[in-house]
Amino acid sequence: MYVVARWILGFGIPFCIIAGSSLMGELAYPKERPIMTSLFNALYFVGALVAAGVSFGTQHLHSDWAWRIPSLLQAGPSMLQIIFIFFIPESPRFLISKDKREEAYRILVHYHAEGNSQSDFALAEMAQIESTIRLELQSSQRSWFDMVSTPGMRKRVLIGSFLGLFTQWSGNTLISYYLSDLLQLIGYTDPNFKGKLNVGLNSWNLVNAVAISLLQFLEKQTQVAAKITIFFIFLYQPCYNIGYNALTYTFLVELFPFAQRARGITIFQFFGRGAGFFTTFVNPIGLREISWRWLITYCCWLSFEIVFIYLIFPETYGRTLEELAFLFETDTRAEEVRQRVEKQLQNELGDFDFDLDKTSVYRTSDTPLMPRVQADGPATIPTAGSTVAGHDSSPKHNAQ
Repeated sequence: MYVVARWILGFGIPFCIIAGSSLMGELAYPKERPIMTSLFNALYFVGALVAAGVSFGTQHLHSDWAWRIPSLLQAGPSMLQIIFIFFIPESPRFLISKDKREEAYRILVHYHAEGNSQSDFALAEMAQIESTIRLELQSSQRSWFDMVSTPGMRKRVLIGSFLGLFTQWSGNTLISYYLSDLLQLIGYTDPNFKGKLNVGLNSWNLVNAVAISLLQFLEKQTQVAAKITIFFIFLYQPCYNIGYNALTYTFLVELFPFAQRARGITIFQFFGRGAGFFTTFVNPIGLREISWRWLITYCCWLSFEIVFIYLIFPETYGRTLEELAFLFETDTRAEEVRQRVEKQLQNELGDFDFDLDKTSVYRTSDTPLMPRVQADGPATIPTAGSTVAGHDSSPKHNAQ
């Protein structure tokens, strides 16, 4: 029964990860998107720390409750998800793809314009999202065939697949699942010490993973050798967290266009879960048969990762999701989107100057504004003297 429950959990978790990471990236304010999507993965260590602490506290119970208590407590976070899922807003990009323009604009106004329904930045963002999704859907069949239909998508799938392998074959599963075997290999056999070390390691992981996420806005063993090994285990964690913890979903959300984003992250999950499944069974065999030499295979694989990432992975920093939609495609499609956005804004704002990367929109003429979708209530016609996003008093824009 316990094994069956693990299978059910393992089957359900990817659905939460795929939907959660996509929604986080699509709903976040543009400048805050890297931080939000990085924290999405980094805060995994909150649960890992609680689990490590509870397991350490119950290991002294000499009954089945030693494992039943940690297992039953897992129902708590699941119940919170079930309750609060009904309070989470839809992705504005999803709503636009379903022709629910007004609802999408209300969400953008609420989360990106501090409730100001006259925000020109929200209108510019709306225009860019609409134009990009419209162009994407014109050439998309909304099927799995889209993932390999063009050279650009094939490259995205290649990157997403190898990223799934990299996140699980970089030594992290060895430390996470076989820490006890590693410690026994260097002479530490006391269960109490192993439990304390596990709690300390997860505490360290939480601190450095969150800090790294926020910085984006940054055969015979001697006692000395054993202690050095533990030091490097702790040193390894921030190195892993810099790349594969903090940036994984930030990068994936930016790598795939809207129409293929969920499928792209699904492919990443497939390869990641497959790699994790493989290492779960292979690691204990390697440690048992060739002892510490098994770690050399990870060093070789990490060397391959460095070369692959340097040659294949694109830079996505500093651009909106709509600009990244045509990252591997010709410049003509991106230029077509820009022309559509400028034409729509010209009709609604008159002369303007906007930069969605810098979250700023400035009107440069006194042309009366056209009616626009309102956050609450019917459309109205602002006058030329109305407050605009580039000069309003909302906290988002004052911060710039």
